[in-house]
Amino acid sequence: MSTELSHSAESRSSDGGPGVVGHREAGGAPIAAEAAATTLVSQSSGADWLARYSSSLMGVFGTPQRVLVRGAGCLVWDADGKEYLDLLGGIAVNALGHAHPFVTSVISSQLATLGHVSNFFTSPTQIALAEKLLALSKAPAGSKVFFANSGTEANEAAFKLARRNNSDGKRTKIIALEGAFHGRTMGALALTAKEAYRAPFEPLPGGVVHIPFGDIEALRAAVDDSTAAVFLEPIQGEAGVRPLSAEYLQAAREVTTAAGALLILDEVQTGIGRTGKWLASEDAGIVPDAVTLAKGLGGGFPVGALVTFGSTTSALLTAGQHGTTFGGNPVATAAALATLHAIESQGVLQNVFTVGNHLREGLAAIEAVTEVRGEGLLIGFDVNADIAPAMVTAALDAGFIINSPGPRTIRLAPPLILTIDQADRFLDALPTLIATATANTAKDAQ
Repeated sequence: MSTELSHSAESRSSDGGPGVVGHREAGGAPIAAEAAATTLVSQSSGADWLARYSSSLMGVFGTPQRVLVRGAGCLVWDADGKEYLDLLGGIAVNALGHAHPFVTSVISSQLATLGHVSNFFTSPTQIALAEKLLALSKAPAGSKVFFANSGTEANEAAFKLARRNNSDGKRTKIIALEGAFHGRTMGALALTAKEAYRAPFEPLPGGVVHIPFGDIEALRAAVDDSTAAVFLEPIQGEAGVRPLSAEYLQAAREVTTAAGALLILDEVQTGIGRTGKWLASEDAGIVPDAVTLAKGLGGGFPVGALVTFGSTTSALLTAGQHGTTFGGNPVATAAALATLHAIESQGVLQNVFTVGNHLREGLAAIEAVTEVRGEGLLIGFDVNADIAPAMVTAALDAGFIINSPGPRTIRLAPPLILTIDQADRFLDALPTLIATATANTAKDAQ
């Protein structure tokens, strides 16, 4: 982040609380608060809001668990005033927690300066963010960045990149793993393995083959001269936080290089410090052909990126072959620059390492926990019965937000600024949560 942007944002941070910083009317009331008052009923209960939700929004997410109205750091509050410790972070999105004062002030400052310019133009923040991502990912000369608005859009761009690796017309196969989740748009959905997500929308874009997770021999057998690309998540989040070994990633680099296929790493969930490193794949010592990023990149503001490594891969998509209206806009890229600056300057990566180790050790010591997986603050743990969904409910009632990607699996992806004390709050409560979920599951089964 430039000194000018940093100082400008910090000078405005005293204008109001997080989320309402920026211009004021002559009378002193924040414009954002006045605008909100025209559409929001501050005294509405959670039940009132959910009734309005069901009559106005599509039911693709089911019924929301709560109506959240405010956040600060690792805490959020619902419409009824109840406080929660957020151990999911918007599914690994809120890297710096909620209403981080520096990030919100930068967003406000940028929006008050230049908000949107279309892709006929560029902006200093877009260029600076691209340069920053290339530096953090240690990309070689000739590497490039394409900005999108989300993880699925970044993977959609990567899918098209893979299709372009087909100069002889024979590379029609794209390989992904069983358990993979790469998004819900049509190309990303074709890469996603879960049948329940795929079946309603078939036929999907063709040529995608799913092979067994973590099986190096199956990988070697599948990659040949008809393979355009291999898509891998270094840690599968939706499948229950399942890490690929460094040996597997190294084997993937070896076989794709030999076959002329691209190795594309989906670090949408694992990147931007989630594992205590900028990229989860760093320790494998490999250089991929492309990496996709999103989630934590904007600290809560929608932004995604496709990073292509080297000049050959970066030249596969040419002018007119892909695009986006909002991708890389000045506000999104300023938000991402602010997030990266804060992570670097505030010792966040070390905190992820320290608190993540503490949390995993504490989980492993709990009797009903059978396995703990993950790295940094992306953690999955299994319990000894099919009670994970009931644990989510019990946790909400007790003031914790967690997630159950499987009947026995809980996923944690809290803000990267989670403290030891906050981690201990959850660890101390967990045996009771397990007992409550066990009793409620047994009662429901009767």
